[in-house]
Amino acid sequence: MANIPASIKTWQMQKPGEMQLVEIPMPDIGADEACVEIAGCGICHTDLGYFYDGVPTVNEPPLTLGHEISGTVIGGKTELVGKQVIIPAVMPCNECPICKAGRGNRCLNQKMPGNSLGIYGGFSSHIVVPAAGLCVIDDLKGMPLSHYAVVADAGTTPYQAAVRAELDKPYFPDGDLVVVLGAGGGVGTYMTQIAKALGSRAVVAVDVDDAKLERARQYGADLAINPMGKSDKEVKAELKAFCKAEGLPPNYGWKIFECSGSKPGQALGLSLLSFIGKLMVVGYTMAKHEFMLSRLMAFDAEIIGTWGCHPKYYPAVLKLVQSGKVAIEPFVETRPMSSIRESFAEVHEKPLMRRIVLEPGF
Repeated sequence: MANIPASIKTWQMQKPGEMQLVEIPMPDIGADEACVEIAGCGICHTDLGYFYDGVPTVNEPPLTLGHEISGTVIGGKTELVGKQVIIPAVMPCNECPICKAGRGNRCLNQKMPGNSLGIYGGFSSHIVVPAAGLCVIDDLKGMPLSHYAVVADAGTTPYQAAVRAELDKPYFPDGDLVVVLGAGGGVGTYMTQIAKALGSRAVVAVDVDDAKLERARQYGADLAINPMGKSDKEVKAELKAFCKAEGLPPNYGWKIFECSGSKPGQALGLSLLSFIGKLMVVGYTMAKHEFMLSRLMAFDAEIIGTWGCHPKYYPAVLKLVQSGKVAIEPFVETRPMSSIRESFAEVHEKPLMRRIVLEPGF
């Protein structure tokens, strides 16, 4: 294997809105840790929230952002050296009561690169992380290692949401009706595909971008709705008409995944929630809403928050990707990490058709 360098080259956030290329010392590598030479790191909506909106990180700046990471282990835990891996975006401690209760994805002691892993993040040449939970890729199946970075969050967060929504235990024998709000976004594109791959009867994609909706139709969506210029009532009527035409329940049992992380998306999700329905809050926004909680009682409905993905589910997602049931290539664009400032600004200004993955080239 390559020698472990004495320092890490990294694009460090000095404070929200300010980023600088620096070199930091390589930390000591423990027996239960792995030093990963980074192949790619995806730009996530969460990174933009930290950088532009001042959403606080657990560890205060200066620190490096980036939590969608793939790479090659070059040091640390012996049996992992030489392996190509996906680093889980959230790494639980596996010891606390939350972990022991099976909810380690929301472990309060978890380590998240670019947030709570000290000053270390994925927009770097290397990173040292806990070895437990690393997802080994035995065969790249012809796809660049850097592309697998999106599995670390965009591809696995929807899977955790699907587990929490019990898509594996559908209400109806032939599968659930799933509605994905923000279906064209970085997480929504995979939520649509995963819902279909897990056997949903029908998947409805909702987004304000017609080009992304057309793409969603090619990758799992049975119906595409653009809510621009429509009231929530009109969108609901369109959904009901589809359900009646397809022999689906028109007013109950919908499983809604809010992936847009926007106030209008969340408002629409709350509006669509009906009898024995579930609203999964996957995207993040600091917006607030007024909602009559008694509707949950009347509908016997649920609103469920879902955070990240437990490392134990990564192999299942990797299998979906490598089997062709969940596509990555049409949704990824690689750029050199030296373009990080311009790439952040571009994605912040307008969500792109593809997830940008930055490849180190210091």
